[in-house]
Amino acid sequence: MKYGNTPTNGFASKREARRAWELQLLERAGEISDLRMQVPFEIVPACPPERAAFYLADFVYLQNGKQVVEDSKGFKTAEYRLKRKLMRHVYGISILET
Repeated sequence: MKYGNTPTNGFASKREARRAWELQLLERAGEISDLRMQVPFEIVPACPPERAAFYLADFVYLQNGKQVVEDSKGFKTAEYRLKRKLMRHVYGISILET
């Protein structure tokens, strides 16, 4: 249990589980498509002996033909804030925080 989160239905928190359920409903209704969960993005390539660094997106989906990368956040750690900046720098992706 990290930062007071309660793991729920295989998700790291109640917030993330609730959002997954909402997104699944939106996909069934045709509002979004290609919903994927726990999608890794390499933000720093490996440089031996160091391993690559990744950002693990909670959800990735298409909405109106555009890719949306979403993270269910209750508490924004310094590590998350750095990874969010690297996602914008490396991929030009702004993370939707819910």
